[in-house]
Amino acid sequence: MKVFEYMEKYGHEQISFFHDKETGLKGITAIHDTTLGPAIGGTRLYDYQSEDEALFDVVRLSRGMTYKCAAAECNTGGGKSVLIGNPNEVKNEAYLRAYGRYVQSLNGRFYTGEDMNISEYDVDYMMMESDCLNGRADMSGNPSPVTAYGVYWGVKASAKEKWGNDCLKGKTIAVQGLGAVGYTLCDYLYKEGAKLIVTDINENRIEQAVNEFDAKGVAINDIYGVECDIFSPNSIGAILNDQTIPQLTCEIVAGAANNVLLEEEKHGTMLTKKGILYAPDFVINGGGLVNVYQEFFPPYNRENALKEVKKIYNRLLNIFKYAKEKNLNTQDAATELAKNRIETLKNVRSNYIPNAKSL
Repeated sequence: MKVFEYMEKYGHEQISFFHDKETGLKGITAIHDTTLGPAIGGTRLYDYQSEDEALFDVVRLSRGMTYKCAAAECNTGGGKSVLIGNPNEVKNEAYLRAYGRYVQSLNGRFYTGEDMNISEYDVDYMMMESDCLNGRADMSGNPSPVTAYGVYWGVKASAKEKWGNDCLKGKTIAVQGLGAVGYTLCDYLYKEGAKLIVTDINENRIEQAVNEFDAKGVAINDIYGVECDIFSPNSIGAILNDQTIPQLTCEIVAGAANNVLLEEEKHGTMLTKKGILYAPDFVINGGGLVNVYQEFFPPYNRENALKEVKKIYNRLLNIFKYAKEKNLNTQDAATELAKNRIETLKNVRSNYIPNAKSL
């Protein structure tokens, strides 16, 4: 494990390892960039096979959060925490409160909330020990439905760019992953008249989607090669690579998963050369972030939050336009625009009153 090499490669400010013997809590927090404001990012609880795997995940996810915040015009930087363990074995009140105390020790540099295997009710326990939490059950709550809403509008924007019309009726969409976001997305797509092909590691979820959305279920590894108009990845990252991209028959890739491209420049270019329009992951899946960000400005209003999330549609259209103007793949175009915003505001904040306001 070469932590400083990771930090140098991806530009991280801080990576912290923590452990509480009493509760079994152990994990890693990565703070990527706080130029725009305090780092924000969810906490993921997962039974990683190794510490190296956990470190790789948190480094990529936190970096993605920096660009997600910048693209969504939030005045926050990127961070992420991963907790290592089996959720069914380690998670309880003491465990969550111990983690909350750790978050509080970061003194406002990092705000966190729900992610994989951490619910809004878990956040309530964490809040007993920390002020630096988002996604409270009594405020913005579970971000997954709002993330799905943003992805839905991102899919429509991609259709508009590719075919000149954002109507999804009659389009065949292959949905990989039927978790909280993926399943809700299927509901939006089905109601608009799309034909769904679905897969998930949980066969019961596939069966449920087949019954509720008249979908066709396929095996996990078969989803890449199905005949479809749109491929929507909504599970784990790094699934588009040298092996899977040649299998794709779609014209659009648009989904909620983070870090979909194993190597951003290489595999983003591969998609472009195949004539496949890619909706950059950290832009299209930014709805959950936009939702919890509203908690910084109480009182939280759901209607206003959804209005902000819907802006993903025009943000993607602007990115697609910029990519064509600059002859870039769409992932690189989105990253360049995010970096431009960070650099511009960094220069603005160097003028007049230092650290005038953090959000």
